[in-house]
Amino acid sequence: QVQLVESGGGLVQPGGSLRLSCAASGSISSFNAMGWYRQGPGKQRELVASITGRGSTNYADSVKGRFTISRDNAKNTLYLQMNSLKPEDTAVYLCYLVYQQLYWGQGTQVTVSS
Repeated sequence: QVQLVESGGGLVQPGGSLRLSCAASGSISSFNAMGWYRQGPGKQRELVASITGRGSTNYADSVKGRFTISRDNAKNTLYLQMNSLKPEDTAVYLCYLVYQQLYWGQGTQVTVSS
């Protein structure tokens, strides 16, 4: 059984930064795809960023140049560094991991507001 626990969300002003973390517990291999989705109020869930076990990354056009996804395989932890945040980035951010099946975290709220 794999569990994912996100942290790092909160309230930040436009232009600010946050770093989200997603800690995975259980027996997982380093060669698994992981990533972040988000769901804003009244919006569909969208893929924000993903990273393969070998470190290849992919980003939504709306966050390119502002967000950076990374992973520490030794710590089984996924990160999302978010800079230059905008009000439209406000959403619940959920991490996922693919290991024999798809696992989801519980989500962490990010609110960008002045």
